[in-house]
Amino acid sequence: MTKERNVSLTVPALPEYVDLVRLALYGIASKMKFSFEDIEDMKVAVSEACNNAVLHAYGGEDGKIEVQFLSEADELSITVRDFGRSFTLADNKESPSLHGKSIEEIQSGGLGLYLMQALMDRVEVQHEGGTKVVLTKKRMKSEETA
Repeated sequence: MTKERNVSLTVPALPEYVDLVRLALYGIASKMKFSFEDIEDMKVAVSEACNNAVLHAYGGEDGKIEVQFLSEADELSITVRDFGRSFTLADNKESPSLHGKSIEEIQSGGLGLYLMQALMDRVEVQHEGGTKVVLTKKRMKSEETA
């Protein structure tokens, strides 16, 4: 029986700290034997979630981002949480689906949530006391023996 492992990291909501989150993710995912491609996908997704918090949550005021890495036998869940202004999909002009949208409707910078959904197995967004994004990636069966 494998134990659940939990690593937490709190960083200032500033762009220069996003790399620290990415480095922590790399270390944890490497120990879990994720493939290089999966780790790169997760790094992009977690960067998008952190960048959303940096750019939108605190309106230029000081704030923090809490990141929690929960590793289980066959998956890694990354929770990115801020305590600032919550966003809605309409505010950001983001849509979980691009189907039926013209290229003009898909605005630059409005693809973060779509990108996270494309790169991860599961994405959950909650808006209570800020924004909480939970990104989950399952490890492929072939990676377990690597």
